[in-house]
Amino acid sequence: MFSAPSNPVIAVVGLGYVGLPLALALSREFRVVGFDINAARVAELNRGEDHTLEAEPEELAAALARGLRFSAESSSLNEANVYIVTVPTPIDQFKAPDLKPLLAASATIGGALKSGDVVIYESTTYPGCTEEDCVPVLERTSGLKFNSDFYCGYSPERINPGDKVNTLETIKKVTSGSTLEAAEFVDGIYRRIVKAGTHLAPSIKVAEASKAIENAQRDVNISFVNELALIFDRLGIDTRDVLEAAGTKWNFLKYSPGLVGGHCIGVDPYYLAHKAQSVGYHPQVILSGRRVNDSMGMFVANKVVKLMIGNGLAVHGSKALVLGVTFKENCPDIRNTRVVDIVSELQQFGIEVDVYDPWADAHEVREEYGISLAESPGTGYHAVILAVAHEQFAGLDRNQLGLKPDGVVFDTKALWPREMVDGRL
Repeated sequence: MFSAPSNPVIAVVGLGYVGLPLALALSREFRVVGFDINAARVAELNRGEDHTLEAEPEELAAALARGLRFSAESSSLNEANVYIVTVPTPIDQFKAPDLKPLLAASATIGGALKSGDVVIYESTTYPGCTEEDCVPVLERTSGLKFNSDFYCGYSPERINPGDKVNTLETIKKVTSGSTLEAAEFVDGIYRRIVKAGTHLAPSIKVAEASKAIENAQRDVNISFVNELALIFDRLGIDTRDVLEAAGTKWNFLKYSPGLVGGHCIGVDPYYLAHKAQSVGYHPQVILSGRRVNDSMGMFVANKVVKLMIGNGLAVHGSKALVLGVTFKENCPDIRNTRVVDIVSELQQFGIEVDVYDPWADAHEVREEYGISLAESPGTGYHAVILAVAHEQFAGLDRNQLGLKPDGVVFDTKALWPREMVDGRL
């Protein structure tokens, strides 16, 4: 019989783009400990700093002052009776779900789990993962029995990195639990911090599925306009002009072509596809959309090379500048960025590529992708590609790009005036 913890002490496991904002919000209502295995990250937060830029220094200082603790010691979890898991759920080199961080977090929590405790997962995954993959780990490491000694919930994260308008508190939160009573307890916790309200799903699987299709839907919609861009390029039509015309109809969905990266849209559809295939269904629309979106970096690079050839420029041995490497504008998040596809393809043509991004951490980019960021743009470029629409790039003109006289400019984001560029998505 479920008995809700009368005085919830919450441990947020994973202090990245999702976990940190959640820990800060919860600390206004509950006693909270933020746990992460990355000791450097914990030290940074305890200094009142956040390299992800999701938290302002004043906000961190206020949270620390009211008792929020950050720790890399698993023993810090022992004082909690509610655990919220916000670790990454990436894909591996074969584009299959990589559950290692999720299962490792479950094992760590299992070492601290006590009778009556509740474990809530926020990490995006496929329907059934919480109860079929995570719960057995919790049972094995704790020696406790699910839905008898401990309970679970699932509330998918809806964090949009870099977005200061649509925040945790202003986006309606889906909640669920392993029993009706546990679900109501989980929902009650989130109601305390989410001003926009909550939606209590009928089961954990439904909540898991809702998150998976949110991002799969966006992925498919973007893949449609990306495919239009591939078609209209061959027809000599500007895709943005077509979308502007079609957008005059009241029910036309205004998606734009572009690179699809990040930890959600470029990853989550593979989780849904994996689960579908495990029950004998091969999802055609979802995976076809993924193939189109994953090909856009190669398309941009090849288009730039064709423009260079059209200007009489030698490709091999030429020099190009790529502006931006993060997965989106005005944000330091480089997870699953598809800008690296442009860089790789250009290099395969024998082009020397400089990458400049004032938002990205140079060490992180080098460690993750083997790309050394330029400290500042150089000169003598035969091609410049705007890959990310950072605010610092908005006011640039051709004279500020270090272009050679016959150099070409390609804009993947339609940030610059049409007359300034030689091609755009």
